Amino acid sequence: MPITFTGIFAACITPFTSDGAEVDLDGISAQVEHMISNGVHGLVPGGSTGEFTSLTVAERKAGNRAYIQAANGRVPVVAGTGALSTAETIELSRDAEEAGADALMIVPPFYDTPSFEEIVVHYRAVSKVVDIPIMFYNIPDATGLDVSAEQFGRLGREAGVACYKDTSGDFSKFTSVYLDQSEDIQAINGCDTLTFAALALGSNAGVWGAASFVPRLCTDLYRALAIDTDMPRARELWEKIHPICVFLESHSYACGVKTGVQLVGLPAGPTRGPILPLAAEHREELRGLLNAAGLETVA
Repeated sequence: MPITFTGIFAACITPFTSDGAEVDLDGISAQVEHMISNGVHGLVPGGSTGEFTSLTVAERKAGNRAYIQAANGRVPVVAGTGALSTAETIELSRDAEEAGADALMIVPPFYDTPSFEEIVVHYRAVSKVVDIPIMFYNIPDATGLDVSAEQFGRLGREAGVACYKDTSGDFSKFTSVYLDQSEDIQAINGCDTLTFAALALGSNAGVWGAASFVPRLCTDLYRALAIDTDMPRARELWEKIHPICVFLESHSYACGVKTGVQLVGLPAGPTRGPILPLAAEHREELRGLLNAAGLETVA
């Protein structure tokens, strides 16, 4: 059986200084306190929401280490360590493990689109040199890699992968993995607009960018659906949260989450190029959605 992750894991931003030149380590500490104090069950820095493709290797290591240090064992930290080569993936993974990461989130190499057999070898190579669980980051729109339900089971059996974060939007396949491959790999939702459906299905966990700026709403939904099985309460919450999720998936995701973080009064800094800031009207649209959900926003 794979290791089971439980609860809402926030897909974390990488705060930058105001000029975007450096990672804002104090901003990471503020972000961690906000999320943990509002009930988030785990943190996932260094992924797409964290703009990992715009970071140097040194910045990626520093960002993961800062999140691990700020969490200080209060919640698990799943550090993003995927890279274009096996060697760099191993370098980042070893560093995160040494820093105290509880698990690793590894996106498959996303330029050459390796075959599935090459993917198995890639993840097996990492799993042989680390002793913490590996989460496969399934994001086929970015990687070009389409993994079948049966192949997800193989990743668990043959490549040392404990679970996978699904950002494909293919809920039918996600359901097949959940129902038919759970002995080998844990299916974790990573698509915001499918959070309600995945939790209602019975999935134990979700990785959710919105939890970076509306963590209490996200964890309240988890409690209502996954713990209390209070469907009326869950529907009430989802009515508030769903428009925010639709907004995030309709714009540059990292920029949308970072804007949300800014609107609730936390340091975030700009996005790095080529990602542009949200247009003023879209920023105000997100503010309106947050206000409608009962959250106060700042100028």
